[in-house]
Formats: sequence, structure tokens, C-alpha cells
Amino acid sequence: MIELEDIGELRDPVMIVAFEGWNDAGEAASSVVEHLATVWGADVVAAMDPEDYYDFQVNRPRVVVEGGKRRISWRTTRILVARDTPLGRDVVLVQGVEPSFRWRAFAIELMEVAESAGVGAVVTLGALMADVAHSRPIPVSATSDSEDTRHRHDLEMSTYEGPTGIVGVVADAATQVGIPSISCWAAVPHYAGHTPSPKATAALLGRLEELLDGPIEHGELDEDARAWERGIDELAASDTEVAEYVESLEEAQDTAELPEASGDAIAKEFERYLRRRGTDERGPSGP
Repeated sequence: MIELEDIGELRDPVMIVAFEGWNDAGEAASSVVEHLATVWGADVVAAMDPEDYYDFQVNRPRVVVEGGKRRISWRTTRILVARDTPLGRDVVLVQGVEPSFRWRAFAIELMEVAESAGVGAVVTLGALMADVAHSRPIPVSATSDSEDTRHRHDLEMSTYEGPTGIVGVVADAATQVGIPSISCWAAVPHYAGHTPSPKATAALLGRLEELLDGPIEHGELDEDARAWERGIDELAASDTEVAEYVESLEEAQDTAELPEASGDAIAKEFERYLRRRGTDERGPSGP
């Protein structure tokens, strides 16, 4: 059972959740929470017991040296609280690694934290690899299963069906306990999705500003995003096939209905990504 420090009463708190791993192409989603924790000076108030949820052969502990002493740092999920944010409300941040097992118990523990903190809404963040161009705005979809929330923020209801990650489980758990949830997904160019993508992180951050109706400091993120785009430009310029492929993606996004305007389009990209991922894991001789 997670032990939450006495955090007192929070001001109209919202919970923002992201996990490293399967839901985090280009490390875009987890980097948002890391960024928010830094710019808002969030304090760690609790942590999941890693023994309950993690396979240490998959998420190995690390040896760190602090103050001249060596210690073991266990990878897990931490709960942080940011107070006096520019949003005019407090924020509960969930930062961690997708658990290896016991997902239902994991989600229940998180929702117990949300309820005890008086959280009024949960925003889950994710990023997937998709057929989009790095030189165009990163598409970000935002959906909700709550009719009131959809009406308030002009959102769609997700029509996606298929495998889900821990963010999908957490969003569903929030709904089950009566906390409205919003799911935000950034579409990261699949040819550039295996390294950190600050442009996708900035896009998710911008969508959060809209949903939470307040400014969020970007710091060096926007410049990092421009540098990332220039780097991919140089890569494309050095390879004719890559350059032609990027051009075809640009034309598709410029001439068709913009993917960032359609939650269904993002869901379809997610389905294509899952099919590609399944093929890669099975190999050419798979079923």
C-alpha cells in the first residue's frame, strides 16, 4: 500500500500522469512530467513499492553515488506535488515506468492517492510512432469518456479498440471511481521516434496549456525542438530515399484533412503502429 505524506489541502488539484516505456515514443510524454516537476519545483510525496510491480531484470536498479556514498536507486513510480503553479491550482504529478505486472492493483493505488488528494481530473499523456512528417506540427489528440469533460473542452470520445498500455488502464480506473479523465497522445514521426523528441514534448505541453487554461514555462524546450528538427532535416538531406519519403508525408499532411484535427486519425495511426510492432516482434515467419 502506498504511503502518502501529509500534504494538507490542495487547491483544485489535477493529476497529470505519464510513464516511460510502451506509451512513450520519443520519450515525449515522460519528458513533459519531468519538465513540469522541474519548472514548478514539485516535491516527491510518495512512491510505489517497486517490489510489488516491477521485474528488476527488465527495469534494473542503478548504483548511484551521493555525498561520497554508494547506494541503490530502485526504478519505480513516484508521486509529486507542485504548489502555487501559474495555473492557479495545485498539480499532482505521476512520474514512473510502466509496471511489469499487477496493473489493476497499481491503478487502484494511484486512484486512492487521487481521491485522498481531492483530485478533480486526471490527464494521462502518451506518445506513439506514426506516419507523420517531422517538419510539420506534431499532431496531438485529446479525448475523454466523460460527456461533461468533452463538452467543456471540445473533445472527442476515443473510438480506439485494441491493446492498451498502463495509461489506458489508469484513465479507465479514474472513470471507474468517478474522476473525469482526459487522454492526450502525440504522434511522433516513426523514422525519428527512437530518440528523444523535444518537439513532441513541446506539442504535448502546448495541449496541456489549452486544457488547463493557463501558461506553462517552456524553458529551453522550444529551442531544443527547433534543433531536433534541424537535425532530422540534415539526416533527410543526406539520404535521397529518406528525403523523398519525408516529402510524401509533408504532401499528405498538407493536402489531406489534418491528422491533428481528428482523434480517429490518431487512433488509426496507433493501430498501424501496433500492427508494425507485432510484426517486428514475431519476425517474418510469425503467424
